[in-house]
Order: sequence, then C-alpha cells, then structure tokens
Amino acid sequence: MDIKKLPTFIPGFDHVSHGGLPEGRTTLVSGTAGSAKTVFAAQYLYEGITRNNENGVFVTFEESPADIRRNMIGLGWDIEKLEKNNRWRFVDASPQPGEAPVIIGEFDLAALMARIEHAVTKIGAKRISLDSLGAIFTQFTDANTIRSELFKIAYSIKQMNVTAVMTAERTEEYGEIARFGVEEFVADNVIIFRNILEEEKRRRTVEILKFRGTMHRKGEYPFTIIPGEGLVIIPLSNIKLDQESSEKRISSGNKALDNMCGGGFFRDSIILLSGATGTGKTLTATEFMAGGVKNNERCLLFAFEESRQQLFRNASGWGIDFEKMEKDEKLKVVCEYPESAGLEDHLIHIKAIISEFKPNRVAIDSLSALERISTPRGFREFVIGLNSFIKTQEIAGLFTSTTSDLMGGTTITDAHISTITDSIILLRYVETYGDMRRGITVLKMRGSAHEKHIREFMIDSSGMHIGKPFKEVSGIISGRLVQSNIGSEISRIDNMFESDNK
Repeated sequence: MDIKKLPTFIPGFDHVSHGGLPEGRTTLVSGTAGSAKTVFAAQYLYEGITRNNENGVFVTFEESPADIRRNMIGLGWDIEKLEKNNRWRFVDASPQPGEAPVIIGEFDLAALMARIEHAVTKIGAKRISLDSLGAIFTQFTDANTIRSELFKIAYSIKQMNVTAVMTAERTEEYGEIARFGVEEFVADNVIIFRNILEEEKRRRTVEILKFRGTMHRKGEYPFTIIPGEGLVIIPLSNIKLDQESSEKRISSGNKALDNMCGGGFFRDSIILLSGATGTGKTLTATEFMAGGVKNNERCLLFAFEESRQQLFRNASGWGIDFEKMEKDEKLKVVCEYPESAGLEDHLIHIKAIISEFKPNRVAIDSLSALERISTPRGFREFVIGLNSFIKTQEIAGLFTSTTSDLMGGTTITDAHISTITDSIILLRYVETYGDMRRGITVLKMRGSAHEKHIREFMIDSSGMHIGKPFKEVSGIISGRLVQSNIGSEISRIDNMFESDNK
C-alpha cells in the first residue's frame, strides 16, 4: 500500500518530495547554523494552518516563543494572530535567563511529552515541529541514552496521530548527518539543509536523504528565503522537454539579421548573443525590444550592467524611444545591480515579473553580470531554470554574454550555456591592416537553415547596419586572425609580367 503524503505547501518542496512528508511519521531536518532549519519547521506549520486548515504545535528548545514570533514577522507570518485563534500553540522548553543547567538525573522527557500531548489535544493539531533536538541531548553524555530517549520521543509522537518535523544540528556540510550520530537512525525520514561556502559565495541547498518506504527525488536542490513568502525551493527536476515548438518567425528588429537567420527567430526560441565589451550586444537587445513593440508585442528588458537612464539615453541615440514604449505599456525595463541579491533570488524575481507583465519577448543584458555573483554550478542551474520557464511560457528570449577575450575566442561555452540555447549569434572585433572593424555571424539556429558568412557591421545614430562578408580573413571566431596576402601576391605577379613584357 502506498504511503500517503501530507503536502507541506512549501514552494518547490512537494515536487522534490513527490507530494510532501509521509503522513503520520517523523522527519528529521538536519543542517548547519544558518541553513534555514527553523524556517522550514515554522513554515511547515504555517502553511498547514493557512492552506490546509491543519492546526500545529511548535516545540522550541532554544529560542523563546517571543523570538520566533518576531523573526517570522519578517516573512509575513503573523503567528500571534494564529495563537489567538487557537490554530498555533507553542510548547516552550527553551532555557530561561539565569536558569541553572539541568543534570541528567533531573531531566524528565515524560513531563515534556505530556505537555506536548496536551497542546496537541487542546487545539486538535495535525502537525508538530520540534526545534531543535540538540538542546535536549546536551543533557546527556551517552550516545545509547540519547538514542533511547529519541526513540521515546518518536514513539510518543506517533501515538498522537500527527506528522512531525524534528530539527537537529550538524557540524559540517558533508560530514555526519547530525551532531550525535544517532538521530538519523531513529527518524523515518531525513532531510539535509546545507549552507555551502563556495568561492566566497553562499549557496543554500536541500536534499532528501531518505523517505522510508516511499519515493522522492534524489540530489541537492537550491533554495532561497524570500521576505513575505518564506523558503522557496527551485527544483530543476520539474523541467520537462515537452514544450510546443512554434514554426512562426519573429523579427530580430534588424532586417539584415533576419535574413542571416533564415527569416528571423522562431517565436519560442532562446537566443544567446555573445561578444566582447563594446561590440553591440546592448544595441542588438535594444533593437530586439523595438522589433517586438513595432509588431505590437509586449517586451520586457532586464538590465544588470547599465542604469535605466543610460539605457534610455543609448536607445534614444539609436533612434528608439523607450520612454514612449513604456507609456504605451508595450515595454517594461527593470534595472538591478547583480550583487543586490543571490542568484536564486534573482531567478524568482525575474519569474514573478514575467508572470505579472506577461511579455511576448524577454531580453537579459547580461548573463555575465549575474555569473560573477555565483558558482559555476549555481549559474548553470539559474540558466536552465530561466530557460525552461521562458520556453514553457512560449516567450522569445534573448540573453547577452560578454566574452573575456577582446577578440572573441571560444568562451561562449565556458559556462555550458550554449547547449541549452536555440540560437547563437557572435559579435566580434576584427583587426584588418591596422583598422578595427566589427563582425557578426550566426553560429547556430536550431531547426533552421542560416547564413554561414561572417559579415561586417557598422553602428551609427540609426542603429546597426550589416554589410558584406569579410574576405581574405580567417580565424575571426577563434580570435586568432590570419589575413591573406593573396591580393598583394597577385599584384606582385602582375607587375612581374609587365616588367617581362617590357
């Protein structure tokens, strides 16, 4: 018989857990300091009360109820109001100021369990959170005693016909499951929260280590904590390759580029625009927005490198009126500093704005600015999550990426994002006989023929003008230019023949 699961209603978690926590069982939530164990325990109760009409009891062994109420207000949870309505009840087992340490012989779990059972009965609770077990077990020095007492707690909770969450501390991110080394063997289920420091950046993840007798998704999943919402898990496993593929073409905003792409971009394609600084990436994104507005589409631009004033001034310099587009509600420009939030927070914010504005096109300028605030793995997860969300909404997306090499090079694949985009356009500097010129080529168009030439383009007050293909130059894409001297050789031979004829 399948084990019934109790939805937590924590965004993303019920997907990772295949439906929630196993009902009527005890789940151990273990993690280091700052990994969000207490937030999970409180959110589990809060969502159960507000979303599923299931009252809850919170047993606190470390923080006082007053501290927990105050801390959770920042997440938008009015616990005091729930208490007044007999929906939430605290059992306070936290140390009191000036209270002497309890010696082993005086510590009585039976009295504590009686208090918990009374609270459960009083409000008809279906959920319990105990935070944190470590505060109890510091009263004991023997691992066997700790294990015995933990069994008593788990057994007593099971008799109450509730679904429980117990938090526990661990000393390292990838070491023992919990501090005392026995907690995970007593609990039916184990969830691990991590707050990993990688390359001077913090990254929070959650992993379901075991669900006894039932299935769950494997591996670590990134999450963040959003003010007013709480813990939000980003499950990449809900990304599916079942999106509809449109045959409809849309304009890039530049007629010559449309011709290079075989008639424009597909309606639901993701385009990666790669180039060194100053090659025209922001201009291309601006023309992409203008092309959408011209076709009566709603367009959304996220800028992470330039301010709003700069973007509007630059667009005006190219003959594009962003201000009028916004007044007509055809364009929305969102400018944010990358370091203002974590990458997971940016992803959730971007998705929320897309859901609210409902654009037909989205441009992000640039991914490189966001890449610098994340680890390689975190950045790839961000791009995959964003790519999937945009495609499921059937939105055309254009991402810009800055190459580290001034002449281009092969850095477009450094973060492995080229494989998950439908089209790749390269913008390159080309030095020829002492002159610095610009080149553009369509490297990839998934599902469509496209031009293979590398064409020269110019930028002036009316935008980008794409011209003829480069001749007698190779190595543009790799950044190792080789210029053919065939023209001068032909001229030398002609002169030689003229001399012989004389």
